[in-house]
Amino acid sequence: MPTAEEPELLHVDAHVVVVRKPAGIASVPFPGDPATAREWTLVDLLARRLGGRAVRVVQRLDRETSGVLVFARTREAEERLRHQFRQHRVQRLYLALAHGAVRAATFRSHLAEDRGDGRRGSTHNARLGRLAITHVTPLAALRGATLVRCRLETGRTHQIRIHLAERGHPLVGERVYGGMPPAARIPAPRLMLHAALLGFVHPAREEPLCFLDPPPAAFLDLVARLGGDPGKIAGDLLEQP
Repeated sequence: MPTAEEPELLHVDAHVVVVRKPAGIASVPFPGDPATAREWTLVDLLARRLGGRAVRVVQRLDRETSGVLVFARTREAEERLRHQFRQHRVQRLYLALAHGAVRAATFRSHLAEDRGDGRRGSTHNARLGRLAITHVTPLAALRGATLVRCRLETGRTHQIRIHLAERGHPLVGERVYGGMPPAARIPAPRLMLHAALLGFVHPAREEPLCFLDPPPAAFLDLVARLGGDPGKIAGDLLEQP
């Protein structure tokens, strides 16, 4: 089924498309997954919005993750953007609600598709995994949870979710990487992870671009219910080191 909320175009030119992705829609189709039938993936919705012209994928967000991401419109733009991601030159800040009292930390591990139990996770064998680095900064202590900012150096699948869960702080709304007893989980309508800021150098004009996307209502409402101030989030995201 399509998401009730439509993606919003934040920037469109001949080289790139920047879009605000709602939660509940897959970024790209996955073979063998009926939930990502092509007519309901973000890349296909964008192609329809752009007159049938396909976009080129340079990054992805999980189905339940909302926020801002960029697609390329030409092969040259795709190659240049991918180079920026590989060189860790793209600025990516996420907001998340994590269970418990989260302290500032840098999480560094090698993530494998199968850590030995059929699930993605960290491995001590660097040959089996790819290096993943996440910088986590607490922004507000809430009832039973912490609002955190996550800055990525790498962009591995489920990186933020895995790193926080493995440290005993699964994200609120997490259904895969948990480990908490049901009674301790904070109820949530979705995974509380939002890609709030994206900065990169335009692949053709070579000028810096930066996009800030406020969290959606479901995220802000839960922050308020847990005793936080939703009005401070944008300022905290940008001002704290």
